Amino acid sequence: MRPPGNLEAELRNRGARRGVLTLLRSPLARRIILFNMLALVLLAAGVLFTNPFRDTLLRQHETALRAQAEALSDILAASDGPARVRALAALRLPMETEVMLIDPAGEVVFRHAGGDQVSRADPPRRTVISDALEALWSGFAAIAPPPSPPPEDATVIADLLPAARGGATASRVVQQGAQLRMLVAVPIGAGGEATSVLVLRQVPRALSLTLRAEREQVLQMFVVAFLVSVGLSLVLASTIANPLSDLATAAELGRDRQVRRISPERVRIPDLAGRPDEIGRLSVAMRGMVSALYDRIDANEQFAADVAHEIKNPLASLRSAVGALRMTKREDQIVRLLDVIEHDVRRIDRLISDTSNASRLDSELVKETEETFDLCGTLEALSRHLAQEAEAQGIEFVIEMPAEPVMIQGLEARLAQVFVNLISNAISFSQSGDVVRVWARKRANRALVVVEDTGPGIPEAALDKIFKRFYSERPESQFGNHSGLGLAISKQIVEAHGGVIWAENIRAADAAADSPPLGARFVVGLPL
Repeated sequence: MRPPGNLEAELRNRGARRGVLTLLRSPLARRIILFNMLALVLLAAGVLFTNPFRDTLLRQHETALRAQAEALSDILAASDGPARVRALAALRLPMETEVMLIDPAGEVVFRHAGGDQVSRADPPRRTVISDALEALWSGFAAIAPPPSPPPEDATVIADLLPAARGGATASRVVQQGAQLRMLVAVPIGAGGEATSVLVLRQVPRALSLTLRAEREQVLQMFVVAFLVSVGLSLVLASTIANPLSDLATAAELGRDRQVRRISPERVRIPDLAGRPDEIGRLSVAMRGMVSALYDRIDANEQFAADVAHEIKNPLASLRSAVGALRMTKREDQIVRLLDVIEHDVRRIDRLISDTSNASRLDSELVKETEETFDLCGTLEALSRHLAQEAEAQGIEFVIEMPAEPVMIQGLEARLAQVFVNLISNAISFSQSGDVVRVWARKRANRALVVVEDTGPGIPEAALDKIFKRFYSERPESQFGNHSGLGLAISKQIVEAHGGVIWAENIRAADAAADSPPLGARFVVGLPL
């Protein structure tokens, strides 16, 4: 097993140092927790402020108090002033209840309260959360008091009197902190300006305690849900933020390694392919991207080494020719050496030009815009020029195109470069009397372009090598006239279009596999 490298050890050390505080330093984790908490707080606030249970209890209690006041008013309507006072004084009112008799002038002529509501009240249940929130609210109210405090009883009674004197029953519920007050005003008699009014005031402490206990239960459930949500949010954040942090850390360590040169090893992205989510896809994509990047780096290094090797050959020949030229006196030898020097200079120039084109090909393929064009029209336009070159060498040139256009999507100029290279190669390997044939066909979802010649064919050992860079299998008479990059560039262009290219020898159907070939065939398949 390979020992862990510096990058893997650093990732392992960072993972071991993780904790809750470390996780909370992640902006993504904080957002996840904040959004989950915000939704829960809004839900709890909605339950507390739009509580139908609380509203129903208040309405029921207010309706009962109004019924009591109206019943008492009906009883008092049959007696006069002193008798009414005596009747009210004889009432045994419930605790927390107070009755007032107001004369037509608006003065309180009699007031009678129920029992001691503090001493007789049941011991309240513990409401720790509600007490804490009320203490917090009281502290806030001391700093910034509310703009409109709850009205006093006298103010509420004054507001209710006009409606009661008009013959209607009027009521109001006043809430001051955790305390509720209910006031009901009813006319004694039919109503009118000279009507006395009975006011029933109640402080329903039992109802307040019930509502308080109900609110405490909601808050307790909220606290439990809050803690559970925080825990689940931390788990969720850890399953999202930690893998993303590992991916980012691996990339950052790789970047720092390139800057500081602290380690010769490659960047290793954590393998999270087992996760069935977007993070797993991201890990696979990043690992593929890094692998492709290193493959490209390796290819560029190999390309640079191949270029250096190819340039050394003509340079060595140049060095030898220049050295011999210094010592040669005969005119014919000088001319021969100058021809060698000129040939090698042309060879280096061609090699540099082809190398430059090959190195820029990837970026140019990405930058150029693909268009839809007629493949047959492009081949016919190219063949008109190349046919003249073939006929000048005594080579028969045949082109066969389908009657219908073959429309494909791609870079017309780049694909034309491929076909020119294939046809030129076929012509260069042919002799007078040979035939070069170009034909195209549409096959299902592909277009096939075939270039055939009746030349010497391709050595069987070279069929797997001819598309490699700088490989050239040419006659001695053509030595140095080709860089060996043409077929490699053609393959790169075809594969960039999603196509395939291959070479094969032409043999008769009944010929043996080791029989001399009748020529060579290059096939290009492009998607429609």
